[in-house]
Amino acid sequence: MSKNQGIEIFQLLLEASKKRERMERTQLLQSIGVKENFDEGSIWINWKTCRGVECRLCIDACPTNALYWREGDVGIAKELCIFCVACVGVCIVDDCIRVNRKRPNGEIERFNNAREVLMLLCNINSRKAVERTKSRFPDAEAYLKRYR
Repeated sequence: MSKNQGIEIFQLLLEASKKRERMERTQLLQSIGVKENFDEGSIWINWKTCRGVECRLCIDACPTNALYWREGDVGIAKELCIFCVACVGVCIVDDCIRVNRKRPNGEIERFNNAREVLMLLCNINSRKAVERTKSRFPDAEAYLKRYR
């Protein structure tokens, strides 16, 4: 077996493993009635700065119970995390929780403080308002026709 064949086999095994993990994750989330919105993502907690037992806000905010209290710190069940950033939005410590996620269009987003989450929500709401307005008034004539 040549070196390239070994690499190809390893690549195939890695892809099959990822596919199996993805299928199991999808089935798990469907069983609890949660829809995935992101192709990929990751979550990380800095346990040196986490206030853990003092606040538990991230645990309470997590819609899928991916964050939980374990002996002495906050645990992460990564297979349950949908990268919704609710935990980052309520965390009282900046740079304590980091969430990276990839949208279906390929755009990568990174969040590590509540301000970034708030900015995302404002941008989404603004975009939706513009889309609604454009659907009602596709051009200036339509607007003037209605409100003259």
